[in-house]
Amino acid sequence: MRLFVAVVPPVEAIDHLDTFVEPRRAAADFRWAAVDQWHLTLTFMPQVDPWRIDDLVARLGEVAGRRASFRLTLRGGGAFPNPARAKVLWCGVGGETDALASTAAATRNAANAAGAVPSGGPFRAHLTLGRLGRPSEISSWVRLLDAYEGPSWTVHELGLVASHLGEGPRRRPRHEVIATVPLAQPPKE
Repeated sequence: MRLFVAVVPPVEAIDHLDTFVEPRRAAADFRWAAVDQWHLTLTFMPQVDPWRIDDLVARLGEVAGRRASFRLTLRGGGAFPNPARAKVLWCGVGGETDALASTAAATRNAANAAGAVPSGGPFRAHLTLGRLGRPSEISSWVRLLDAYEGPSWTVHELGLVASHLGEGPRRRPRHEVIATVPLAQPPKE
């Protein structure tokens, strides 16, 4: 199974960003990510044996149980690999990003310990908005997103999400939350 550990922003944060992006969607050739699947990926595991999932969930629960809730906001933006030759447009993340990064590192370690080998490079907090079929210059989109700042929210849980390739609308991936693990401690004051 294709799995990832994610933070899913609350409806208020998603709706705020969607309201900002919606009137601009028709002006670009992006394959826009489905709003109901927007998330922040902490750890991606491209191939996990189903029999490893229970151990993975238990290890993620241990990670979450040792962490305080933290506050985030969606803000700014960027492009992978860069705005001049972009293939991905993304919204950035602000707030307690050190807590988010350390949680991502801990979930990666938990995945490795459970035999669910993660892939990908260093963690870069972002929410994918859209993809391009070929590298394109999108500096104007990045500048537009630089002006965006959404409402802040508290992260209370992590989700383990299955990505079912080709099962969503227009043969895109369909995401299914298969487990959630709560962050056990209240936010730091």
